[in-house]
Amino acid sequence: MPNHVHVLIGFRQNAKSINTVIGNGKRFMAYEIVKRIEQAGEHSTLTKLMEGVSSRDQKRGKLHEVFEPSFDWKDCRSNRFIKQKLDYIHDNPCRGKWNLAESPVDYTHSSARFYLTGEPGFYKVFHCGLLEDIDLTRATIEK
Repeated sequence: MPNHVHVLIGFRQNAKSINTVIGNGKRFMAYEIVKRIEQAGEHSTLTKLMEGVSSRDQKRGKLHEVFEPSFDWKDCRSNRFIKQKLDYIHDNPCRGKWNLAESPVDYTHSSARFYLTGEPGFYKVFHCGLLEDIDLTRATIEK
């Protein structure tokens, strides 16, 4: 999506809270985004990101505000609820104000192609049903 992301993540056996996991992810993505903006010489964008930092965060040494300080999450505890969320995620780019693709499988940044056709898309995806038996504290992630 142009201004937000939908993901289905799983970590059943992890001592860290979802707030910590998401916060760390956003922090590392922000470093990479700022680096790429600097490399592109987009100084006006960097200025806007600097202006978004609160005075409290400036005192702590924060230089840029890349993401909104909050996120919305749903605790997915049933296969039915997970399917509902996947359907929403896949249909979202094709609806409302976005209309980014005719079909969910046509949206480049979606896992819909994988789930609906079995074909790989732009990003590597594995089926969310596999999370039921994975101890993510011991799993290795392929790139």
